Order: sequence, then C-alpha cells, then structure tokens
Amino acid sequence: MTIPLHRPRAVTLTTTIVAMTALVAAGCAKSEKDQQTGGGGAQAGQVVQSPSGSAPSCTIGKFGGTKFDPKTAVVGFSQSEKEANPFRIAETASIKAEAKQQGIGGLRTTNGQSQFSKQISDVQQLIAQGAKALVIAPLNSDGWEPVLQQAAAKHIPIITIDRKINATACKDYVTFIGSDFYQQGKRAADQMIKALNGKGKVAILLGASGNNVTTERTAGFKDEIAKKAPGIQITFEQTGDFAREKGQQVTEQMIQSHPDVNAIYAENDEMALGAVTALKGAGKKAGDIKIVSVDGTRNAVSQIVSGWIYAVVESNPRFGPLAFQTLAKFENGEPIPDKVIISDREYDSSNAKASLSSAY
Repeated sequence: MTIPLHRPRAVTLTTTIVAMTALVAAGCAKSEKDQQTGGGGAQAGQVVQSPSGSAPSCTIGKFGGTKFDPKTAVVGFSQSEKEANPFRIAETASIKAEAKQQGIGGLRTTNGQSQFSKQISDVQQLIAQGAKALVIAPLNSDGWEPVLQQAAAKHIPIITIDRKINATACKDYVTFIGSDFYQQGKRAADQMIKALNGKGKVAILLGASGNNVTTERTAGFKDEIAKKAPGIQITFEQTGDFAREKGQQVTEQMIQSHPDVNAIYAENDEMALGAVTALKGAGKKAGDIKIVSVDGTRNAVSQIVSGWIYAVVESNPRFGPLAFQTLAKFENGEPIPDKVIISDREYDSSNAKASLSSAY
C-alpha cells in the first residue's frame, strides 16, 4: 500500500510525499470530503504527534525489502472486525478511498469478521496471492507468528494500524500507526473527574480481551483516577467486547447489581451507546449517570448534545492517507520510527454540537 513509485516526471514520488507531509504538518493529512465514511460532512484527517515514536531507524535496506510498482502489484489490507462498527466502516473506507486516489489498482481487502483464526488465514492468503505489502488492523496483539514468519521469508513490509502486534519493529513489521491508548485512558479519567467533581462510584465497560487497546485504555484510566481522584471508586468492571449489544447487556446487569454507580467509563462509543439504551430502559434521565467514552462516532457525539454522554475522547479511524504516506517514505528509502502516534481531539458540551459534522 504505497504511493506509485513510477510516475511521469511532472508528478514524482518525492513531490507527492512533500505535499502530503505539508498537509499533515498543517493539521490535516488531507480533506476527506470525497471519502465519505457514513454520514457526510467535513472529515477530519489524522494529525501526527511530534515527536512520534522513537528515533527513526527502520529503512527498506535494514528491513531487507525490495521496491515495487504498486500500480501493478498486489497490496493487501486486512480488516479485523465486522463492519457494523462505525470505526471499522470509516477505517476501511479511508484505506479504499486513498488507494483509489493514488491509483493503486491491486488493493485487495479482507475482513476477519471478528474471528482471529479467519484474519490469520486471510493474511496468509494475501501473502500466497503475491502481496508486496500489507496493512493490518489486528484483532489481537498476540498469535501473529505464522503470518510474520511467512511475510519475513518474502521480505513483505507490514504496517499495523489501530492496534499493535507483540513483535519486533523493523524485523517482524515496519511500524505501528495509531493513537496513544494509555493517554486516551488518562484523558477519559480527567473527564470523569470533572463529571463527578472528584467523588463517586464508576463502572468500566471493558473492551475485548487480547489486545493492547483494552489493556492500555484500562491502565491509563485507573492510574489517573488513583493519582488525581482518590474519592472515586471503581466498583464494577466487565467486558462489553467493544459491541453495542454487549454494552447494553452488561449495563443492565450493572444497574441491578450496583445501583449506586454514578458513572460509566466505556472503552469505546458502541458500548457507551448500549449503556445509554440500558439506562433509558431502566427509567434513568439524561445525566443521572455520567458516561465518558472513547472513539468519536457521530452517534456518540450527538448524545453529548442530548445530555446522555458527558464526554468522548476521539480515536481517529481515517488511516488511509497516513498509511500510504508512511509506506511511500519507507519504499523511498527514508527512515521510519517504530510507531507513528496520532493526536486525538476531545468532545464535550462545549464543542459537541459544532463538531458533529467532523465526527464519523
């Protein structure tokens, strides 16, 4: 998944990279007005934090890869989950739209349908089909050894997005592109502290197990609460698997078993929206139980406007432009850091209504 390396002299790869880099530095990787991710409106591109990751060290020479022409090569994208979740819909749409814009005709996409064994099989099939590069949104962080071994044997560069894999950068894969999930947890905790004025009982709707997103969002939240708000107790936590239906079910159980809970930290918006449904079903009113979540979907941001959700920490899914830019730099011989961390905004009552059009 890289920007074409063989172009007419008037539009060289270097020119393209410089232009894209300038857009990122300006605060928007590119306008995604033409990359609708469900709902229309202005789409906010990803912005890279500075510094991002460790010192750049991975090059195509060190990795052992070889250059290729993406216009004729097979480039694979592996999606992890069913595209019922707005985050996954937006993520896949961004990859496809950017590939189309860059003229990459050999893009092949797969979807693991939330089954890790299927995702592994999908990626192995992409390798067997001659993929020259892979962009993977991993379902789990562990268990990728079969894929990594096969890719390494053919020197296929891998970029992981959104979730990390537990492997060695520049040996097993090139880099990870995504948010700082620990910081997301801390920022969610800061919002929760404001919502409760530093005192209350909180339930956590945990994400799916087996990946670094859940682990780090939980740790960041708990650490920040312990440090800044000893008057807040975490009295209930259970996995909602990042799913709306499960988030609703767990919240219904929580209402029965822990009726004194004052707030809910949902580790993604889908679970938060399920919690809202459960609270409404229990006869609660907007604001009775404060909800803070992570993602930034339009549905969740709209619930800030209606008063059901207190705040949302964004996790931007529009990886297409940055994934292609990073791989293009790698193919062009430039050093790449082991992780490319993006900046995320926050939504609360002060900006939610005005920001609806830029949410996904």
